[in-house]
Amino acid sequence: MNKVLYIKANIKNEGQSRTFKVSDRFIEEYKKNNPQDEVFELDLYKENIDFLRPDDLGKIFGPKDEASKESPLLKYAYQFAEADKYVFAAPMWNLSFPAILKAYIDYISVVGITFKYTAEGPVGLLQGKKAVHIVSRGGEYGNAPYEMGDRYLRTILGFFGIADIETIAIENVDVVGVNVDEKIEEGISKASLLAKEF
Repeated sequence: MNKVLYIKANIKNEGQSRTFKVSDRFIEEYKKNNPQDEVFELDLYKENIDFLRPDDLGKIFGPKDEASKESPLLKYAYQFAEADKYVFAAPMWNLSFPAILKAYIDYISVVGITFKYTAEGPVGLLQGKKAVHIVSRGGEYGNAPYEMGDRYLRTILGFFGIADIETIAIENVDVVGVNVDEKIEEGISKASLLAKEF
């Protein structure tokens, strides 16, 4: 049995979010094809994720022991490390993604849990896991230097040791004259296919 962590980062609800319309269908199809797996939904806005404070840094970078697993500050990092697969649903906002996702990443970037330092440099501790990023974008940014959200997500996941990363992008949804429903359906079709292999 695999554990799937479904990380949602959009202030809009399912009815309004074009990203969630695709990501929810991905999860639905995944569950249908993998009924034995456990899917846990983590809505970052409902979690009220806050920014790290100066007093938090000692726990983030300090040594870890069994008692560390009971720390509220480290719960997201342990939860992330215990999952086998990750589904990120986060739209493009201002060329990146919503700030709450970056705040969450700061909570899971923990020495001794998701990566470690060695004499040769940092080493990711989450090798062999896989992720998918589902994103809607107002324009066409896939190959443009302006796109920094998906590239950053791929970089930080790679830092954790996760190399198997897919992206489903629904683009041009804010362009005048574009059939948005058609774009979403195209995204759902791609999501349904990928969910069967994920």
